[in-house]
Amino acid sequence: MLINYVRRGEGKPLLLVHGLGSNWRSWQTILNSLAAERAVVAIDLPGFGKSPPLAGEVSVRTLGNAVEQFLREHDLLGSDAVGSSLGARLVLELARRGGVLGSVISLGPGGFWGGWERYVYQSSICFSRRVVRSLQFAMPAITGHEWSRKLLLAQFSAKAAQLSPALVLEEMRSYASAESFSLILRDLVRGAPQEGLATGSRVKPMVIGWGRLDRLCFPRQAARAQQLFPDARLHWFERCGHFPHWDAPEETSRLILETTAD
Repeated sequence: MLINYVRRGEGKPLLLVHGLGSNWRSWQTILNSLAAERAVVAIDLPGFGKSPPLAGEVSVRTLGNAVEQFLREHDLLGSDAVGSSLGARLVLELARRGGVLGSVISLGPGGFWGGWERYVYQSSICFSRRVVRSLQFAMPAITGHEWSRKLLLAQFSAKAAQLSPALVLEEMRSYASAESFSLILRDLVRGAPQEGLATGSRVKPMVIGWGRLDRLCFPRQAARAQQLFPDARLHWFERCGHFPHWDAPEETSRLILETTAD
């Protein structure tokens, strides 16, 4: 399985796994600060960015299989890992398997909804993608202004106006074109629920991070995530939306480096 990736920096490996519709470039807000101390490996999940889609079933399970195989092929088993949104769900799933990852930081993981929340998530994501795809012709202009970035990314970021126009444009291009977007969204909403880990199962640190202003995966879902992963420490990002690495890059980098320190 071919997975596109970039490697920056030297030292102990650190895997970065992006969210739904994104690619490795989503991490640009913190990539340099992490690479100053670690050997950062940022991947494009299959069917996203420059990685070809999986043949056959596309699900959290099969994406997890592909990432685990990538780690084996590149001698990275046991690496520390950070995931965002879909990627956050994936690193929790890989942590369950034992021996695959070291320390884990899961930022705004999807899949911990209850009842109607899953349908709100699905309809919200589907609507935003239709809008983004229909406005691709105007994206350079839309992403070039603070007010329109704020409107465009209202459900993802509490501080979108501060983001680089180039980063937002790349994100919107990726969001519109990701080949496996619909298939993995269907599995996230309708597939098997996330399983957890028993107390005392984790040796390495695990942190679940959540933005207080997350409008996609509501903050109350954090309690459900912690119930399933009782060994995890819950970290709240104040005045942050769904992507803390966008809204609070310095705090996010510090949390990652401290959690994964020897």
